Amino acid sequence: MTPVIDNNRARHIFLARHGLSAAPSGGGKSADVAGVIGDLGFVQLDSVNTFARAHDLILWSRRQQYRPPALGHALARDRHVFEHWTHDAAAIDIALFPHWRHKFARDAATLEGRWKEWRRDDFTKKIDDVLRQVSDHGACGSGDVGTDESRGSGGWWDWHPSKTALEYLWRSGQLSVVRRDGFKKVYDLTERVIPAERLNAWVGEAETVDWACGAALDRLGFGTSTELAAFWDLTTKAEAKDWANAALADGRVIEVDIAGADGSIKRVFARPDILDLSVDAPQNRIRILSPFDPALRDRKRAEWLFGYHYRIEIFVPAPKRQYGYYVFPVMEGDQLIGRIDMKRNGDILDVTAFWPEAGVKMGTGRIARLDAELSRAAKFGGCGEVRRAADWLRGE
Repeated sequence: MTPVIDNNRARHIFLARHGLSAAPSGGGKSADVAGVIGDLGFVQLDSVNTFARAHDLILWSRRQQYRPPALGHALARDRHVFEHWTHDAAAIDIALFPHWRHKFARDAATLEGRWKEWRRDDFTKKIDDVLRQVSDHGACGSGDVGTDESRGSGGWWDWHPSKTALEYLWRSGQLSVVRRDGFKKVYDLTERVIPAERLNAWVGEAETVDWACGAALDRLGFGTSTELAAFWDLTTKAEAKDWANAALADGRVIEVDIAGADGSIKRVFARPDILDLSVDAPQNRIRILSPFDPALRDRKRAEWLFGYHYRIEIFVPAPKRQYGYYVFPVMEGDQLIGRIDMKRNGDILDVTAFWPEAGVKMGTGRIARLDAELSRAAKFGGCGEVRRAADWLRGE
């Protein structure tokens, strides 16, 4: 008979693997940050900065001594991490660089055809020129290439051809991000960025598939083969399915049934010791999380496991938005209890609204815990004061 893990235990396992069970203690230096990123696998980088950038909030949620310069030091000074692509741009443990070589090759083949159709003009004609410019003149950003090319007015993705070539060279591994200036990427030749012991290490493609699936499972605690493939985006669904079936056959994994928040059952893969793990319940503190927190990145999984339907409404026209366009998830213990709309306004953290989830009562104790987290968040964001709108508490 397939073992069954109830929803409470599943949440506890999942949150422990994501660093959201214990108090966010420990140092916030470059090496500490690298340790958190290594434990999580990667941290997604995002430019939106209404209160704090998404990646900074992810790291602060686990290490409240963390301050944003530490991530820059880990990337540009100490080379503890490198920046590349999972499902999006991310900071990744430098030890994993050899596994990304296979992604470089796959992305190069995919993007060359796709971007020829999606981007204006033919960026492939600029690849050699851009690579030569970086090789001869050193690190540069997108503003330094194609200076004679017209800049589009179509928004973030309306790249001029040399900008597209620069991104292609990064995604294909020929260039690497040497640092960020503000939030703008600065690129150099990969051999001038990645430490030699990582640059010259080589692993076979089969080894990468084996590592990627096993490492994803260890960071999730449990998952379907599709979820394992999606974690790093290094393997195909077919590769992950074959890995899971082989691992099941030789006893490296077992199948278990996990109960979702609605009582539905999902059959997943897990390590054999999952049934005997000693996992404590998360601390009953309130945490304000990044919209891109690794625990919530897979929106469907978050809804199934926690009963929490969360979408960022950036592309929803204002009259149709249910919440603000960029609101922060709020967790208490092992529950997601609501979402909060807040932003930095000078040295004030303005709280526009908090929407509790259905059935969540905002009594005095819970409001006090939320206030304590807001005070911590304000300090992190460089704000001296928290200011709540008169109608900040909604929907009760």
